[in-house]
Amino acid sequence: MGKRKDRRENAQRYARIAQRVAQSATAADEDCGSHPDAPLADELLASSKELSTLVSANGRRELPKMKKFRFQLLHQWMTAYLEPCRVADVGGGKGLLSYLLQGSGWSAIVIDPIEQALPAKYKDLSSNQQMRIAASEQVPRLNCAFAPEMAQDFDLLVAMHAHGCNIQIVDAAARFGCEVILLPCCVIHEPIHPPPGIHWIQWLVEYVLEKGFVVEPFRLNFKGQNIGIYARKMAYQTVVVPVL
Repeated sequence: MGKRKDRRENAQRYARIAQRVAQSATAADEDCGSHPDAPLADELLASSKELSTLVSANGRRELPKMKKFRFQLLHQWMTAYLEPCRVADVGGGKGLLSYLLQGSGWSAIVIDPIEQALPAKYKDLSSNQQMRIAASEQVPRLNCAFAPEMAQDFDLLVAMHAHGCNIQIVDAAARFGCEVILLPCCVIHEPIHPPPGIHWIQWLVEYVLEKGFVVEPFRLNFKGQNIGIYARKMAYQTVVVPVL
């Protein structure tokens, strides 16, 4: 009887642990799912003073490109509206954005804890041609997580769908005088969350403003969450940021 009772208690204990793990996973999924990787509706954009400029004219936009082209689109936007500078490509993955920026005369370094090689090829959106990248080519990398002190070596911090880094990047930029480009996705792993009923991107814009930045939102024409936040200090002239 004693051994049978022990087995039953162990089974019950295991079931309770498994249930708690499942509940935690569900909560995490719901947290991220409340801010899905999808474009914000025009109604939501219109309700925000800073984001209302992104509302579609007559509800019409060019057919969006696939999400894999987001690096080329951001490169196009940056080279069209900003001057070359020292860029930290936070969470830059394989480093395609940094590679493209370097080819345009920028200084760019990938900061990402997972070491990855450059892609073997990419599509040049201007020529509509496939471009190959030699296996010997590299971009500068720091294979580690972003730390606030790193910001002092850069003029611009860029984070495209860098989960859990957005608040840290904004704080570091405010501390060390950098500019910021964010393309935020879901709020998961961020140290602070927006209150109920407020979309993560809306709330993040407010947070950036409170840190003393001027916010210039823009939209890149790819599927998914394609709204960018360009944050700069007050002294610079405002730029017009159309859809690319």
